[in-house]
Amino acid sequence: MSLDDGDPVLIALSLAAVVLGLAWVVLGVRVAVSRRFPAVWIRLARLTPSHRAHPVRMGCAQAMSGAGLVAFGATFLIPMPYTVGVALLAVYLLLLLTAAGSVVLLRR
Repeated sequence: MSLDDGDPVLIALSLAAVVLGLAWVVLGVRVAVSRRFPAVWIRLARLTPSHRAHPVRMGCAQAMSGAGLVAFGATFLIPMPYTVGVALLAVYLLLLLTAAGSVVLLRR
């Protein structure tokens, strides 16, 4: 679980996951703080009025899933002991489940 392992494909995928996760966190925090969706999202995702009423919950769910993606990618990029890597993967799964639960509650 370090950069010295030498598999360039795994390093590139992990780095892409971290960058994508950071962008996902930034967008989610932006939606949650501004309390409105970008106009492009409303048009492309075809959000219904009931979904548009909960931007904070959707932004928080997006930020949590992005944070989980960052934790997942970081386990393969940063040299760390095995137990810390497993703990970070558990945090990733917990964040992912929390984000999914938030979206499911939103769909009701």
